Amino acid sequence: MQKIADFIMSKKFIPVILVLTAASFFVAFQSQGKNDDNDNPRSRYAKILRNVGVLLEEGHYSPKKIDDNFSKDVFKKFIEELDGDKNILLQSDIDKFKKLETVIDDEIHGAPLESFYAVNEIYLKRQAEIPAIYKEILSKPFNFTNNETVDLDSKNRSFPKTEAERFDFIRRQVKYIVLEKFVFAQEDREKNKGKKDFVVKADSTLEREAREQVSKQMERYNATRKNRETNDENFSTFVNAITGTMDPHTTYFPPIDLRTFNESMKGSFFGIGAQLKDEDGKIKIASLVTGGPAWKGGELKENDEIIKVGEGNAVPVDVTGYAVTDAVKLIRGAKKGSEVKLTVKKVDGTTRVITLLRDDIKLDDVFAKSAIINGEKKIGYIYLPEFYADFDDRTGTGSRCAEDVAKELVKLKAENVEGIVLDLRGNGGGSLWDVVQMVGLFIENGPVVQVKGRGDKARVLDDPDKGTVLYNGPLTVLVDETSASASEIFAAAIQDYKRGIVIGSTSTYGKGTVQRNIPLNPQAENTLFNAGKEAAEDLGTVKLTLQKFYRINGGATQLRGVEPDVVLPDRLEYLKFREKDNPDALVWDEIKDATYKQWSSTYSTDAVISSSIQDVNTSTTFGKIKTNVQWLEKNYDRAYSLNLDQFKKDQKALKDVVKQIEEAYKLPKAMDMKNLAVDSAVIASTKEKTDRNKQWIKVRSEDIYIDESVKVLNKMITQANLAKVGG
Repeated sequence: MQKIADFIMSKKFIPVILVLTAASFFVAFQSQGKNDDNDNPRSRYAKILRNVGVLLEEGHYSPKKIDDNFSKDVFKKFIEELDGDKNILLQSDIDKFKKLETVIDDEIHGAPLESFYAVNEIYLKRQAEIPAIYKEILSKPFNFTNNETVDLDSKNRSFPKTEAERFDFIRRQVKYIVLEKFVFAQEDREKNKGKKDFVVKADSTLEREAREQVSKQMERYNATRKNRETNDENFSTFVNAITGTMDPHTTYFPPIDLRTFNESMKGSFFGIGAQLKDEDGKIKIASLVTGGPAWKGGELKENDEIIKVGEGNAVPVDVTGYAVTDAVKLIRGAKKGSEVKLTVKKVDGTTRVITLLRDDIKLDDVFAKSAIINGEKKIGYIYLPEFYADFDDRTGTGSRCAEDVAKELVKLKAENVEGIVLDLRGNGGGSLWDVVQMVGLFIENGPVVQVKGRGDKARVLDDPDKGTVLYNGPLTVLVDETSASASEIFAAAIQDYKRGIVIGSTSTYGKGTVQRNIPLNPQAENTLFNAGKEAAEDLGTVKLTLQKFYRINGGATQLRGVEPDVVLPDRLEYLKFREKDNPDALVWDEIKDATYKQWSSTYSTDAVISSSIQDVNTSTTFGKIKTNVQWLEKNYDRAYSLNLDQFKKDQKALKDVVKQIEEAYKLPKAMDMKNLAVDSAVIASTKEKTDRNKQWIKVRSEDIYIDESVKVLNKMITQANLAKVGG
């Protein structure tokens, strides 16, 4: 782990920290005499902007030059983030902004910040105009016999030239949403007419009810945007347009958002143990976590409505119109034992204030989990949703995925499994140190990944447990286009060593960079600079791209990802969201390979791969998926008809294709998948865990991709057994 942290504490990075501190002092000094202080947003925004610039220029792995061209890219990205649908701002607004396109680089370098305020002021003014437009549009019935269309892809449209043009586009957007609900209501009527007590309603009634539903939906949506799009939130969006232009994974976190990110990484948080839901614009309790503070307290019940959230003795915040995610941020806290006060409307209509002390809440669903598949061979299955690690833990008791996977391997070996499927689909990565350790569970010794900092020679990170192999049997690794970062390191190492066979979509995501969280004001950390003094202003943190990692064969996973040994057609293939689809992504390159020795096994991975590819290519099921996905891709970016008859025809064609894909994804006969006996007591401890586990097993037992991985494993095991007999 020390090697990974070396760069941050190296002499090369210390000057960056010092410059950050100096930059904060410089901006603070500039502000003197202008009635600006730490409580003034303008002063704080200027400090943040200047320090972000220092970090990007001095610390980023491959910094772009912050000049007029960079400024134009930032400006374009900021506008896209604010108004991606191009239904709020007018072209005249965009034209007015033109003079600001080339000033952002100057502002980063110390010029007065004006561009953000100018854009934000007009944006908020335009945003305030939108609710009245929705209300007017939804007050009158729609005519679904007209032959008009709506193009929902903003890339195919310009900003509206006039308010009338904006109104017309929003009208067609809303008409499309109402049309969807209207058609669904008609289908429901056809399905249920004739049933006892079912009321058959006229089309005019269904159309009116559809508009009323959408009207409530839009009211909630606009209320949420109003609450969320504060000056601070929009400034964070502005800063992220800057960091995102440098590369897609360099991100600015305001203090509260950093806490949320860290919670997701460690798989736990300090909270009250309650899941929330949005019900008609109200924040309600969906369920309580057994053993959590809310469950122990006994006062908070399911379907109670949360009206206000207060931090200790602070003035409570009214969460009416808040999105669930924003309410959750307020309820969660940074410290165990901190107090939160909830003003709650009970189901019986009474209102009361409930005081709870936050405690550590574990997110069980993000941890490694295993099962056994009984079939031709006895196969172990491990699901790892992310490479989690509790970076704040100093006791050694925090959750770490490498340790948890090791425990699952021990349990599966005790069950005498003959092969193992490791499922990394949807795993977006996480802890670099844990993936290095995890590869070490499957190889004797050798390099796992190469890491290169800006201007540095590549450093090789080796298996820390040299000569120790926890599992040496047949292995398949299942990935998809959302498997990223640490998942790609693992899959690449297994592939380069020929330790197992990688199976999945045409390539993984393609994120081959390493980030570290760097505070924008080092003084706020109260360690190197401010020991024993009052903590300085927290300006937030930048998750900065500092390094790039390379496979042990020398090639980067950046941009290209990992191409599986056995490629399976995938329904997400037509959606362009991989690293290679982002114009700001860093380039692919390669360096000298590391010295390593491939795995020696009793079976030929090449022979199994060749046979498995042939099976996939001749499979009618995978052939059907491929054909239907190609249809989806062809029909993805197009205008949608708002004529009722044509809309129904289009929807039927789409539903038929989606249904065929869903049927193909589901095995005709589910695999015999069961939990390990040693896990039974924990699973049965609560009804919630039992129900979640039942669904978890059901979904995976019907998964054709897991089934295909098992088939590949069976071939590996058969070859290994034949080799033993032959020996």
